[in-house]
Amino acid sequence: MAEQILLRPGNRSSRRLPAGGPQPPARGRRFAVSVRRNLAGYGFMVGAVLCFALFSWYPMIREFVMSFQGTHRDPVTRLPTTTWVGWRNYTRIWHDPTFAAAWKNTVEFSLLALLIGFAVPFVVAIVLNELRHARGYLRVLVYLPVMLPPASALLLFQYFYDPNTGLFDHLLRLMHLPTSQFVQSSGSAMVSVVIASTWMNMGGTTLIYLAALQNIPGELYEAAELDGAGILGRIRHVTIPQTRLILSMMLMLQIVGTMQLFIEPFILTNGGAGPGNSTISVVNLIYQYAFNLSGSSNYNSASALGVLLMLVLGVFSALYLWISRDREN
Repeated sequence: MAEQILLRPGNRSSRRLPAGGPQPPARGRRFAVSVRRNLAGYGFMVGAVLCFALFSWYPMIREFVMSFQGTHRDPVTRLPTTTWVGWRNYTRIWHDPTFAAAWKNTVEFSLLALLIGFAVPFVVAIVLNELRHARGYLRVLVYLPVMLPPASALLLFQYFYDPNTGLFDHLLRLMHLPTSQFVQSSGSAMVSVVIASTWMNMGGTTLIYLAALQNIPGELYEAAELDGAGILGRIRHVTIPQTRLILSMMLMLQIVGTMQLFIEPFILTNGGAGPGNSTISVVNLIYQYAFNLSGSSNYNSASALGVLLMLVLGVFSALYLWISRDREN
């Protein structure tokens, strides 16, 4: 019987098909079969893309366009009129005396949150991972603050920080220690905000670290113990290298999250600015431009500041991805 030999590039093996037998499907037929096979997947992907386009991409594009526009009421019709104003909104926020303070406070909060809010959950996760008893009970206790609504948790801390009837000053008096003004003092307001924020959010971060720690093979710790490594040695040579990926990922997420600081100072300091603008953040300044200031084009100035914040976070994220890719290579 006559036979047909098919040779494929990169494949030295050959397959013989009988002449006159079934022929390979044409390209259009293969495409139609592939579409039918993945039709459900394409449907879910279209829904996700539409959601992202409507709720994420369109607001960002709209914000960028509004940052170069101005809105004022027509003196005759009294209807709002939008005009192109170029860089005027960016010039306005640049000359705002609170602009530098907002960026300074945002960076300060991010650094303090990294020192406290990044290290404390990792240490707590290591302690929970080493415990042999009551581990589940302690996990619930650590995660419990995350289940509280943020506003409720911050109102609770607002009561704790009250210099007259607050719990913290009451405990300091019992221990015969000097009391503090906490959020009512420009020197301690930012640290007080960081402590409240860390207590609110450390539960979820701790569980993520704990899940990463439990994936570390126990043989590595046994080998380290045989080599004479103590607790700090095991953490340095086993725990940190094995969780380096999740640590770097949580570091990036925490920096991006802390740069968008808003609700903590807004509730604890009754508006966000704090004593002497000591807790005003970039997002809080955006809120003030959009809703608190009088006059026209407030939304446009808020959009300009939002674009600047988005660019800073975008540059940081791109830098992180570039460094991560360089390490993988």
